[in-house]
Amino acid sequence: MSSGSPLLADLIEALRCLPGVGGKSAQRMAFHLLERERERGLKLADTLHEAMQRIGHCTRCRNFSEEPMCTICSNASRDRHLLCVVESPVDLAAIEQATGYRGQYFVLMGRLSPLDGLGPQELGLDLLSERLGEGEIEEMILATNPTVEGEATAHYLAQLARAAGIKPTRLAHGVPLGGELEYVDRGTLAHAFGSRLSVD
Repeated sequence: MSSGSPLLADLIEALRCLPGVGGKSAQRMAFHLLERERERGLKLADTLHEAMQRIGHCTRCRNFSEEPMCTICSNASRDRHLLCVVESPVDLAAIEQATGYRGQYFVLMGRLSPLDGLGPQELGLDLLSERLGEGEIEEMILATNPTVEGEATAHYLAQLARAAGIKPTRLAHGVPLGGELEYVDRGTLAHAFGSRLSVD
């Protein structure tokens, strides 16, 4: 659609960089900001500019941080014997909000995927190896997603942990709480059945 304004067209195109935002959604957002939310749009622009300039990565865990070391890594009350490895900052946030986990983290910023050009170097595994060699960590929790790439990444990380004399553990996968077996997909049910636990 031709808007008649090159700047408006640029705004719509810029909004399309967001995940799940296509041409129509981007156009709707742009029109909404210009019609009703100019002041908040300017605030959004300022905050977005500042965030892009100031937010980097923690030098220890690779999570997003404005400081060289994030608040989790610099918190002395966190258990330094536990290290949870996640694929992204979104996964870290989910664990923090849903569990009582009080250990440390390492954020891969992806998963092993040679087709996408993501190998050990891109995931910061050299930095992870350094942390494993410090002697503090006793257990490494592998919290990668249960996808083909996530499982391959977890397998690689488990080997890394064992080589450093650290016990690797994996998040449990299977039937969701409150789920009914007839509605669980075959792959999930097969994995849950194969990973069954003894009942106390």
